[in-house]
Amino acid sequence: MQDSIFTKIINGDIPSYKVYEDEMVLAFLDIHPVQPGHTLVIPKKQIEFVWDLPEEDYQAVMDVAKKVALRLREVLGVKYVGERIVGVDVPHAHVQIIPFNTVDEYKQPQNMTDDPDFAALAAMAEKLRF
Repeated sequence: MQDSIFTKIINGDIPSYKVYEDEMVLAFLDIHPVQPGHTLVIPKKQIEFVWDLPEEDYQAVMDVAKKVALRLREVLGVKYVGERIVGVDVPHAHVQIIPFNTVDEYKQPQNMTDDPDFAALAAMAEKLRF
């Protein structure tokens, strides 16, 4: 299996804006956020689908997703934090955690054509890191 972009991030081959890391899970900011603070939570094992993760890894990802969601709510002061598991864009299990205040904010499509705002991502990572 070829390394996914997420495995390359885990290995340090591609930079990221880390929010949280432990021995099993990494959480980092999406460079094309739906809303500021949009975070991806991934297992360090490259397995394509969340539902195929061994129970221990699945539980670790979900535990970190909850920690990240609570951190987003606390730091950003948003009313809601949504969770998405889609699994079609990168062949590496991941959970999207998205802070928002209105349904329109949550449903906003990702803009994959604009260049990432690296300064804003760095500032957000600094605020959220734990």
